[in-house]
Amino acid sequence: MVPAALAVLVVVPALVFAVRRWTGSLSYQVRRLSPEQITAARGPRREPREQTPEELADSIVERTGEIRRALADSPSEVRIEMCAMGYRACANDMITLTHRINEELKSAGLLRRMRLRRARNRAIEALSATRESLPPGALRTTRQEHQ
Repeated sequence: MVPAALAVLVVVPALVFAVRRWTGSLSYQVRRLSPEQITAARGPRREPREQTPEELADSIVERTGEIRRALADSPSEVRIEMCAMGYRACANDMITLTHRINEELKSAGLLRRMRLRRARNRAIEALSATRESLPPGALRTTRQEHQ
């Protein structure tokens, strides 16, 4: 009976120690992670905020610059089509930018009006330069867009 009691006194604490050590291990914790826990760990959820007209204009200028750089290399037919799609997205954003600026100009002061107009002009110039860098016929609608 002594060996059985000794076994319980030695084996049970060793087993508890091993289980605690195993469940506290990083590999065990990683296996227990869920997508909800990952997103919750990033902090409080922020509502996506709307871009200011200046940020939207900067985004257009940056994307059109990338399109021009992509077209400067030896472009393939696929790359040209992708650049044309990017140009169309920038043109749609330009429409949004124009509407936002027109709404904001109604109540803006002199300095704000100057900033808004400068942002719009920078986006227009970048979009125009990108359109000139596209090969002729790149913006024609594709067969898929007709259907």
